[in-house]
Amino acid sequence: MTTARKTTTAFLTVLCGLLLTIVGLTQRWPTWTWPTLAVLLLLAPAVAFRIASLRRGSIPVSFEEQLTATPVERTECHVSRVVLPSHWDDYNFVFSATVRWFLIESPGNDPVLNPAGLAVEAVLNRARAVTERREPGRASLVQHELGGVLSRMCPDPTEHLQAMAEDISLTLLEQDQERLDRLADVRKDKAVWEHRRKYEQSRRQYLGEDVLKDTGSAVVWWLAKNDEHVEKTVADLALLAQLTSAANDTDIPERIQDLLPQQPGERITPEFLEGARTASRHEMTATDHLSDFFEAMGFTEGDVRRTMLAKQISQIITEQNRHETAEDLLRRFDPPATFTPDNGEEPNPGGDDGR
Repeated sequence: MTTARKTTTAFLTVLCGLLLTIVGLTQRWPTWTWPTLAVLLLLAPAVAFRIASLRRGSIPVSFEEQLTATPVERTECHVSRVVLPSHWDDYNFVFSATVRWFLIESPGNDPVLNPAGLAVEAVLNRARAVTERREPGRASLVQHELGGVLSRMCPDPTEHLQAMAEDISLTLLEQDQERLDRLADVRKDKAVWEHRRKYEQSRRQYLGEDVLKDTGSAVVWWLAKNDEHVEKTVADLALLAQLTSAANDTDIPERIQDLLPQQPGERITPEFLEGARTASRHEMTATDHLSDFFEAMGFTEGDVRRTMLAKQISQIITEQNRHETAEDLLRRFDPPATFTPDNGEEPNPGGDDGR
């Protein structure tokens, strides 16, 4: 009997004695009943204590159970920062988790002295089978995948126990993550450069093979650009002829040379026209024709449009293996001081010449 129970029994005995005394006085019990009542009040607690001691036994029940219970074996351990391979060489995952297991009771199994070692080995083998097929740039996704794969109890190869893992963490080394970030930036920049190069190549092809293929194509293109203003297109025939001639590195057709502007004060005679044609064939170069075209269009010296158009035309000429003319154009409209590999243009990682 506990101390609380003893206190409660004594309190109830005193209370009963007081109640019986009050009743005896009011009912005027005989004198001989009072000694009997006192004996009963003293015997009641003693009997109660005796009965309680017989029921509890010599050893408390809870303590007896502790003596007979089987000791509880540890069934979990924590592994931290274990290196696991990824699909890329020299890039490894860093694995941490809590490994849990329970032993499989079988008459044929030998006793296991270190079940934690078997459980950790089984979990790491299962994790490695996943990580070695995954790219390192998806560490967070692979972590959740491992959370599903390792969440089930599975037997180890020796079949002594079943193991699983929880609280899984999968990361990369900080240096490897920085390298992957830089590689991703390079791939993105290269993709943008490739799109830009293809766009410029398409524009050059369009100008060289369609618009500036000959004077007639240039006239049709110019007419469409000027909203079918025929008068303006006719006035610009000479300019279009010069531009087409410069783009294809050819002489201006004789039927168009009559439309070329003459110097003020010069008299147009058959001799003068023939001399002009001869001078045009032998003295005027593609660079001169392109310069005249720019002047007629209002593209004065220093206008960035002169350099841009000259570059595009020189690239078209280069594709036709007329490198000398292309170099003349660049020397005239884009001096060597700015036409260098470090002039701010996009780098070419593949070694392509931009064609």
